[in-house]
Amino acid sequence: MNKLIQNEMMKLIAKKRLVVIALIIGVLVMLFTYAQYKQFQTQREKLGTSDWRTILQQQIVDTTNRLSSSRISDEWKKQLQISLQQQQYYLDHNINPSEPGAPTFMRIFLENSIDLFIPLMVMVIASDLVSSEHSLGSIKLLLTRPVKRWKVLLSKYITLCIAVSLIIAIAGILSYVISGLVFGYKGWGAPILTGFNVTDTGLNTTDVRLLSLWKFLLMDFGLVWFVALVVGTLSFMLSVLIRSTAAGMGVMLAALISGAILSNMVSSWQSAKYFFMVNLRLTDYMTGNAPPIEGMTLSFSMMVLFIWWALALIVSFTVFTKKDVY
Repeated sequence: MNKLIQNEMMKLIAKKRLVVIALIIGVLVMLFTYAQYKQFQTQREKLGTSDWRTILQQQIVDTTNRLSSSRISDEWKKQLQISLQQQQYYLDHNINPSEPGAPTFMRIFLENSIDLFIPLMVMVIASDLVSSEHSLGSIKLLLTRPVKRWKVLLSKYITLCIAVSLIIAIAGILSYVISGLVFGYKGWGAPILTGFNVTDTGLNTTDVRLLSLWKFLLMDFGLVWFVALVVGTLSFMLSVLIRSTAAGMGVMLAALISGAILSNMVSSWQSAKYFFMVNLRLTDYMTGNAPPIEGMTLSFSMMVLFIWWALALIVSFTVFTKKDVY
């Protein structure tokens, strides 16, 4: 098994896809860093101060003014009300929700990448693991070796798990190193609040607790890794079912983009909460953002994703071990 995994890792390294992914992440982090820096500069010039309390008070005023508009929908109005309550809670407890520094940037980057960007990077690797063997014609040679089929596929899946971990690590390291050049590398012990619960009546703060940012980041990384693994496994299944890499990537790309759209439109469609793409933003539960559909919780979304992961894995191994190769 070790030799099979080593062989798959050598194939992955030879394709240099991890290098390309690292370059893409690096460029995106630089763009995000510049955007954050310009936003901070604009706020400081507008308000004449860099004090976070003044900035947060202005955000509260802006949110209140937007709520008074009759042009926004009831759904968006509820989102703004929740955001307003959170902002006021941070101000009342004298806690900066956006403590300047690379760790804060890393948290924001991960939370904004969890449902589309990082899954796309993982998809690039997963969609090619099996289908490329058909494209290159090496599948027959691979399956004629005196090794059981399930072991061959398992070695590919373990390679995928390693690749997913590497992609998450690359995203974390690059976001920390690059943003730290601008914002500094301090802030690991900055306080952050978690445990906000969105209910029918608004924001429930009874379970809110204070954590150090490094502990919060560990949970964020765990949730991002779990989501990336689920999406990777689904892409892996498509790689087994569809011989064309491009077709498999197209199907998963369509699913991810539709999920990003559906998350903003399915509040009244209860059945949509069982789609995997509607449950990808697990970090939103940590920060207290309203779920796409009322009643969804972190445990519910993780259970839905776990079921999709298990079914994808079962289908992958069942089809690969039984289908004819020609």
